[in-house]
Amino acid sequence: MKREGRIFLTAVMFLTRIPLPRNIDHSPVYMRHAPRYFPVVGWIVGSICALFFLLFSYVSTDIGILASMIAGLLVTGAFHEDGFADVCDGFGGGWTKEKILLIMKDSRIGAFGAIGLICILGSKFLLLKTFASCAFFIAGLIAAHSLSRLMPVLVMQTADYAGDTDTSKSGSMTSRRVSAGSLVTAVVLALLPFALLPWRFLLVLPAALILTWGLYRYFNRWIGGYTGDCLGAIQQATEILIYLGFVVICRHI
Repeated sequence: MKREGRIFLTAVMFLTRIPLPRNIDHSPVYMRHAPRYFPVVGWIVGSICALFFLLFSYVSTDIGILASMIAGLLVTGAFHEDGFADVCDGFGGGWTKEKILLIMKDSRIGAFGAIGLICILGSKFLLLKTFASCAFFIAGLIAAHSLSRLMPVLVMQTADYAGDTDTSKSGSMTSRRVSAGSLVTAVVLALLPFALLPWRFLLVLPAALILTWGLYRYFNRWIGGYTGDCLGAIQQATEILIYLGFVVICRHI
Protein backbone atom coordinates (compact mmCIF):
# COMPACT_ATOMS: atom_id res chain seq x y z
CA MET A 1 0.00 0.00 0.00
CA LYS A 2 2.87 2.37 0.75
CA ARG A 3 4.36 1.69 -2.68
CA GLU A 4 1.00 2.25 -4.41
CA GLY A 5 0.56 5.47 -2.49
CA ARG A 6 3.96 6.67 -3.68
CA ILE A 7 3.08 5.77 -7.28
CA PHE A 8 -0.22 7.66 -6.98
CA LEU A 9 1.48 10.75 -5.54
CA THR A 10 4.02 10.59 -8.37
CA ALA A 11 1.14 10.76 -10.86
CA VAL A 12 -0.32 13.74 -8.98
CA MET A 13 3.10 15.42 -8.96
CA PHE A 14 3.58 14.87 -12.68
CA LEU A 15 0.17 16.17 -13.83
CA THR A 16 -0.59 18.92 -11.31
CA ARG A 17 0.86 21.70 -9.17
CA ILE A 18 -0.66 20.34 -5.96
CA PRO A 19 1.91 20.66 -3.10
CA LEU A 20 3.33 17.27 -2.11
CA PRO A 21 6.06 15.98 0.23
CA ARG A 22 9.59 16.72 -0.95
CA ASN A 23 10.42 13.04 -1.42
CA ILE A 24 7.93 12.81 -4.33
CA ASP A 25 10.06 13.29 -7.44
CA HIS A 26 10.65 11.94 -10.94
CA SER A 27 12.06 8.67 -9.68
CA PRO A 28 12.04 6.13 -12.57
CA VAL A 29 10.96 3.41 -10.15
CA TYR A 30 7.59 5.10 -9.64
CA MET A 31 7.26 7.12 -12.85
CA ARG A 32 6.92 4.03 -15.04
CA HIS A 33 3.88 2.90 -13.04
CA ALA A 34 2.27 6.34 -12.57
CA PRO A 35 0.07 6.32 -15.73
CA ARG A 36 -2.37 3.86 -14.17
CA TYR A 37 -3.42 6.62 -11.77
CA PHE A 38 -3.80 9.37 -14.38
CA PRO A 39 -7.62 8.95 -14.38
CA VAL A 40 -7.65 9.42 -10.59
CA VAL A 41 -5.81 12.70 -11.07
CA GLY A 42 -8.71 13.51 -13.38
CA TRP A 43 -11.09 12.85 -10.47
CA ILE A 44 -9.16 15.34 -8.36
CA VAL A 45 -8.92 18.06 -11.01
CA GLY A 46 -12.57 17.56 -12.01
CA SER A 47 -13.71 17.74 -8.39
CA ILE A 48 -11.80 20.96 -7.80
CA CYS A 49 -13.29 22.47 -10.96
CA ALA A 50 -16.77 21.35 -9.83
CA LEU A 51 -16.25 22.89 -6.39
CA PHE A 52 -15.30 26.27 -7.84
CA PHE A 53 -18.28 26.12 -10.18
CA LEU A 54 -20.63 25.50 -7.24
CA LEU A 55 -19.07 28.32 -5.22
CA PHE A 56 -19.19 30.96 -7.96
CA SER A 57 -22.34 29.90 -9.80
CA TYR A 58 -24.30 31.75 -7.11
CA VAL A 59 -23.11 34.91 -8.88
CA SER A 60 -23.98 33.59 -12.34
CA THR A 61 -23.50 30.48 -14.43
CA ASP A 62 -20.96 32.26 -16.62
CA ILE A 63 -18.88 33.29 -13.62
CA GLY A 64 -19.13 29.75 -12.26
CA ILE A 65 -17.85 28.27 -15.52
CA LEU A 66 -15.04 30.82 -15.72
CA ALA A 67 -14.00 30.13 -12.11
CA SER A 68 -14.07 26.40 -12.82
CA MET A 69 -11.80 26.78 -15.84
CA ILE A 70 -9.36 29.05 -14.01
CA ALA A 71 -9.21 26.58 -11.12
CA GLY A 72 -8.39 23.79 -13.54
CA LEU A 73 -5.64 25.84 -15.16
CA LEU A 74 -4.11 26.73 -11.81
CA VAL A 75 -4.20 23.24 -10.32
CA THR A 76 -2.57 21.70 -13.41
CA GLY A 77 -0.31 24.61 -14.25
CA ALA A 78 -1.94 24.63 -17.71
CA PHE A 79 0.08 21.45 -18.31
CA HIS A 80 -2.16 20.00 -21.02
CA GLU A 81 -3.05 23.36 -22.56
CA ASP A 82 0.64 24.14 -22.96
CA GLY A 83 1.10 20.83 -24.78
CA PHE A 84 -1.84 21.60 -27.05
CA ALA A 85 -0.39 25.01 -27.93
CA ASP A 86 3.03 23.50 -28.67
CA VAL A 87 1.43 20.91 -30.96
CA CYS A 88 -0.43 23.66 -32.83
CA ASP A 89 2.83 25.55 -33.31
CA GLY A 90 4.88 22.47 -34.20
CA PHE A 91 2.53 20.86 -36.67
CA GLY A 92 1.29 24.19 -37.98
CA GLY A 93 4.76 25.57 -38.72
CA GLY A 94 6.89 22.48 -39.33
CA TRP A 95 7.01 20.26 -42.42
CA THR A 96 9.59 17.71 -41.32
CA LYS A 97 9.93 15.61 -38.18
CA GLU A 98 13.05 17.49 -37.11
CA LYS A 99 11.44 20.91 -37.61
CA ILE A 100 8.23 19.92 -35.81
CA LEU A 101 10.13 18.59 -32.79
CA LEU A 102 12.37 21.67 -32.73
CA ILE A 103 9.40 24.05 -32.74
CA MET A 104 7.61 22.10 -30.00
CA LYS A 105 10.70 22.36 -27.78
CA ASP A 106 10.64 26.16 -28.05
CA SER A 107 9.13 27.64 -24.88
CA ARG A 108 7.79 30.64 -26.81
CA ILE A 109 4.25 30.52 -28.16
CA GLY A 110 3.60 31.31 -31.83
CA ALA A 111 0.59 32.34 -33.84
CA PHE A 112 -0.69 28.80 -34.31
CA GLY A 113 -0.39 28.10 -30.59
CA ALA A 114 -2.18 31.33 -29.62
CA ILE A 115 -5.01 30.66 -32.07
CA GLY A 116 -5.27 27.08 -30.83
CA LEU A 117 -5.54 28.18 -27.20
CA ILE A 118 -8.23 30.72 -28.02
CA CYS A 119 -10.21 28.05 -29.86
CA ILE A 120 -9.82 25.36 -27.21
CA LEU A 121 -10.61 27.61 -24.24
CA GLY A 122 -13.49 29.32 -26.04
CA SER A 123 -14.97 25.96 -27.05
CA LYS A 124 -14.62 24.65 -23.51
CA PHE A 125 -16.39 27.67 -22.04
CA LEU A 126 -19.32 27.50 -24.47
CA LEU A 127 -19.76 23.74 -24.11
CA LEU A 128 -19.59 23.88 -20.29
CA LYS A 129 -22.05 26.76 -20.27
CA THR A 130 -24.50 24.69 -22.32
CA PHE A 131 -23.87 21.51 -20.34
CA ALA A 132 -24.32 23.33 -17.01
CA SER A 133 -28.10 23.23 -17.45
CA CYS A 134 -27.98 19.41 -17.32
CA ALA A 135 -28.81 17.74 -14.00
CA PHE A 136 -25.69 15.58 -14.32
CA PHE A 137 -23.24 18.44 -14.83
CA ILE A 138 -21.07 17.84 -11.74
CA ALA A 139 -20.69 14.10 -12.30
CA GLY A 140 -20.14 14.73 -16.01
CA LEU A 141 -17.38 17.23 -15.30
CA ILE A 142 -15.49 14.69 -13.18
CA ALA A 143 -16.09 11.91 -15.72
CA ALA A 144 -14.76 14.07 -18.58
CA HIS A 145 -11.56 14.89 -16.72
CA SER A 146 -11.07 11.24 -15.82
CA LEU A 147 -11.80 9.68 -19.23
CA SER A 148 -9.77 12.27 -21.16
CA ARG A 149 -6.70 11.42 -19.05
CA LEU A 150 -7.04 7.76 -19.98
CA MET A 151 -6.58 8.50 -23.68
CA PRO A 152 -2.89 9.51 -23.43
CA VAL A 153 -2.24 6.29 -21.49
CA LEU A 154 -3.67 4.27 -24.37
CA VAL A 155 -1.41 6.08 -26.83
CA MET A 156 1.63 5.49 -24.61
CA GLN A 157 0.76 1.80 -24.66
CA THR A 158 0.60 1.50 -28.45
CA ALA A 159 2.96 4.12 -29.91
CA ASP A 160 6.67 4.95 -29.71
CA TYR A 161 8.09 8.04 -28.06
CA ALA A 162 9.42 10.38 -30.75
CA GLY A 163 11.33 12.78 -28.51
CA ASP A 164 14.61 12.45 -26.64
CA THR A 165 14.03 10.23 -23.61
CA ASP A 166 17.42 11.21 -22.14
CA THR A 167 16.45 14.89 -21.73
CA SER A 168 12.77 14.35 -20.92
CA LYS A 169 11.55 14.23 -17.33
CA SER A 170 9.03 11.62 -18.45
CA GLY A 171 11.67 9.49 -20.17
CA SER A 172 11.36 6.67 -17.66
CA MET A 173 7.59 6.73 -18.18
CA THR A 174 7.61 6.76 -21.97
CA SER A 175 10.54 4.40 -22.56
CA ARG A 176 8.46 1.29 -21.85
CA ARG A 177 4.86 0.10 -21.97
CA VAL A 178 2.78 -0.18 -18.83
CA SER A 179 1.82 -3.68 -17.73
CA ALA A 180 -1.50 -5.24 -18.71
CA GLY A 181 -2.63 -4.99 -15.09
CA SER A 182 -1.81 -1.28 -14.95
CA LEU A 183 -3.68 -0.68 -18.19
CA VAL A 184 -6.78 -2.49 -16.91
CA THR A 185 -6.56 -0.50 -13.67
CA ALA A 186 -6.41 2.78 -15.60
CA VAL A 187 -9.44 1.81 -17.73
CA VAL A 188 -11.52 0.82 -14.69
CA LEU A 189 -10.58 3.98 -12.80
CA ALA A 190 -11.43 6.14 -15.82
CA LEU A 191 -14.88 4.59 -16.17
CA LEU A 192 -15.81 4.61 -12.47
CA PRO A 193 -17.25 8.17 -12.50
CA PHE A 194 -19.72 7.03 -15.16
CA ALA A 195 -21.43 4.99 -12.43
CA LEU A 196 -22.90 8.33 -11.33
CA LEU A 197 -24.36 8.95 -14.78
CA PRO A 198 -27.10 7.31 -16.87
CA TRP A 199 -25.76 4.55 -19.14
CA ARG A 200 -26.26 6.64 -22.27
CA PHE A 201 -23.39 8.91 -21.27
CA LEU A 202 -21.05 6.02 -22.08
CA LEU A 203 -21.79 6.73 -25.74
CA VAL A 204 -18.99 9.29 -25.62
CA LEU A 205 -16.45 6.50 -25.11
CA PRO A 206 -16.33 5.26 -28.74
CA ALA A 207 -16.14 8.86 -29.98
CA ALA A 208 -13.20 9.58 -27.65
CA LEU A 209 -11.44 6.41 -28.78
CA ILE A 210 -11.92 7.26 -32.45
CA LEU A 211 -10.56 10.78 -31.98
CA THR A 212 -7.59 9.42 -30.01
CA TRP A 213 -6.90 6.87 -32.75
CA GLY A 214 -7.09 9.59 -35.41
CA LEU A 215 -4.66 11.84 -33.55
CA TYR A 216 -2.36 8.87 -32.92
CA ARG A 217 -2.30 8.11 -36.65
CA TYR A 218 -1.65 11.77 -37.49
CA PHE A 219 1.23 12.14 -35.02
CA ASN A 220 2.71 8.80 -36.04
CA ARG A 221 2.66 9.75 -39.71
CA TRP A 222 4.49 13.04 -39.18
CA ILE A 223 6.94 12.32 -36.35
CA GLY A 224 6.87 8.53 -36.00
CA GLY A 225 5.21 8.47 -32.59
CA TYR A 226 4.30 10.94 -29.88
CA THR A 227 5.79 13.44 -27.44
CA GLY A 228 4.55 14.76 -24.12
CA ASP A 229 3.03 17.71 -25.97
CA CYS A 230 1.11 15.31 -28.21
CA LEU A 231 -0.33 13.59 -25.14
CA GLY A 232 -1.45 16.97 -23.75
CA ALA A 233 -3.13 17.78 -27.05
CA ILE A 234 -4.93 14.42 -27.01
CA GLN A 235 -6.21 15.06 -23.49
CA GLN A 236 -7.51 18.50 -24.40
CA ALA A 237 -9.12 17.41 -27.67
CA THR A 238 -10.88 14.42 -26.12
CA GLU A 239 -12.06 16.49 -23.15
CA ILE A 240 -13.71 18.93 -25.55
CA LEU A 241 -15.27 16.06 -27.52
CA ILE A 242 -16.61 14.48 -24.33
CA TYR A 243 -18.29 17.75 -23.32
CA LEU A 244 -19.80 18.00 -26.78
CA GLY A 245 -21.08 14.44 -26.51
CA PHE A 246 -22.57 15.13 -23.09
CA VAL A 247 -24.40 18.17 -24.44
CA VAL A 248 -25.85 16.15 -27.32
CA ILE A 249 -26.86 13.31 -24.98
CA CYS A 250 -28.55 15.66 -22.49
CA ARG A 251 -30.52 17.45 -25.20
CA HIS A 252 -31.38 14.75 -27.72
CA ILE A 253 -30.93 11.23 -26.30
